[in-house]
Amino acid sequence: MIKKFNIPIRFKIMLAVLIIITVVVSIITFTMANMFHTDKTAYIQDTTSTIAVHKSQEVASLLKGYKERLHIFVKLMYERDLYQEQKSKLIKQLFEDFREYIAITLYDTDITPATVYDAESLENAGLTIDDLALYRKDNPLPEAQIHENKIYIENSTFTDKLYTMTMVISYQDPYEKVPRIVEAVISLGNLLELTGRSEIFDTFLVDSRGNLLAHSDPEKLFPVTSVDWIPELEILLNPSSLGGTFEYEYKGKQVVGGFAPLDMGSLIIGVQIQKTAAYLSARELLDNLMIISFILLTIAALLGIFWSKRFTKPIEKLSNATKKVGKGEFDITVDGEETGDEIGELSNSFNQMASELNIREKALKDAHSALVHSEKMAAFGQLGAGIAHEVKNPLAGILGFAQLSLRKTDKDSNIYKNLSVIEKETKRCKNIIDNLMKFARQEKVSFMPVSVNSVVEDSIAIVDHQLSINKVKLGKKLEDNIPNIYGNGNQIQQVLINLMINAQQAMNGNPGNISLETALVDADKIEICIRDDGPGIPEEVQSKIFEPFFTTKAAGEGTGLGLSVSYGIIKDHGGEIEIDSETGKGTSFIITLPVKSSEEA
Repeated sequence: MIKKFNIPIRFKIMLAVLIIITVVVSIITFTMANMFHTDKTAYIQDTTSTIAVHKSQEVASLLKGYKERLHIFVKLMYERDLYQEQKSKLIKQLFEDFREYIAITLYDTDITPATVYDAESLENAGLTIDDLALYRKDNPLPEAQIHENKIYIENSTFTDKLYTMTMVISYQDPYEKVPRIVEAVISLGNLLELTGRSEIFDTFLVDSRGNLLAHSDPEKLFPVTSVDWIPELEILLNPSSLGGTFEYEYKGKQVVGGFAPLDMGSLIIGVQIQKTAAYLSARELLDNLMIISFILLTIAALLGIFWSKRFTKPIEKLSNATKKVGKGEFDITVDGEETGDEIGELSNSFNQMASELNIREKALKDAHSALVHSEKMAAFGQLGAGIAHEVKNPLAGILGFAQLSLRKTDKDSNIYKNLSVIEKETKRCKNIIDNLMKFARQEKVSFMPVSVNSVVEDSIAIVDHQLSINKVKLGKKLEDNIPNIYGNGNQIQQVLINLMINAQQAMNGNPGNISLETALVDADKIEICIRDDGPGIPEEVQSKIFEPFFTTKAAGEGTGLGLSVSYGIIKDHGGEIEIDSETGKGTSFIITLPVKSSEEA
């Protein structure tokens, strides 16, 4: 017979997930490859043009700020209402506030140009004010162009230690009402930061002379370099030019460049990238996409294995757990709450079934143990009754001879006193044995008029000796004229003895006090209070103390049925039993029994 090969469901799920992921990723990869191949050129041109326009806006904003600050300098330098000392102090403060400014020169037709400068910046670059004057002598300003355009900007880098530009504006003398020329030598730090932000594109700024003003590579600024490689440069430098995007050759390599004009100083901003680098970016993107696809497939495979295992593992657990339950192992649980689906609900139902079976099995074991213990106590009771009966006969003889001897003895002698003690203690022993035999006697439960105070007295007589040898003092406070109740005195005595013994055991050998009090609450209710000054009962235990088989004693020291039986006895008498306890302050059990006539009962 050919054995059928079974494929686990987890592998079926994994294969289905892998096939779906592979198809989806393949479609996405093929589509994106075609899009890159078709649109790469247009994408590169649009990107360079967009970056150029964006950079032109940033540069224009920066240059506008330089121009406004320069107006502040000029206004202060032309101010005639300030003392020279005040003016010098304010100009020095402006240089400290505007660290980009290196020197500012005012050109007047009648006097020698006046220059203020930052000596520290020049000194750090190894320059002097004479170097600035010599440079301007060799490179005179185009005054006509300045007066016409109001602003002129050029690259004026003197050394590779300090990259600078010159900004020249036409300014109206507020007192003589004639145009003046103001020149400012400004550090290129901020412009170089703007042009150097991109790691892929070369970004540069061209002045009106066709020279580099700023570049992402500062080393190209000194000595001053012309941008003669840009096609149609003259058209781009025209104030009416709108810029454009071109493909051209730069240092033997094909590049794509985007250009945008600035409305200040006839400048243009250029952004260029090598074609190979642009295509490499596309290829890298496709390679990354392939890598991501492979990673997705790997993750999908792992997730398929994990998810299928997660899906089938609870079923396997349920199958194994069912086998264990069939063997009688009920103390078992199956993890199913985390799944949050039907399998989880099935696992929870199985756990509930196993838990209930386990509880019932334990209850049966406890009931069996309690039954064995009950039989043992019954045998002990019968044995005790027999022993008490055997002891009672010698006591009767001792009592009789003691009473006969008392009649023949002088009352003033020591012998009479000793015989009196013997008589008293013998009667006491006889009463204890009578009560013990009455308590141990198995009798049919029948209700009859019962004196509560008498039941309390008999209960105290039975346990007084045991409590005293355990350092526990027993007290009583019984109210007179309490009417009889209709019930079973032996059962009520069993409840009281059980409560007193429990109180003595709770003290764990430490000295203490137990008191029994009776009181008539109203015409139809009698109250019995058993109060101790022991360790008290914790609040979380109080709610369970009357439950069957519940016990705080060590194994073998109690069955957990004493208080449960006591509770049932009081309920059978139509009464109530309540507990009032606080940890460290003792415990009180209050028993309330109704006063009923035989007719009402």
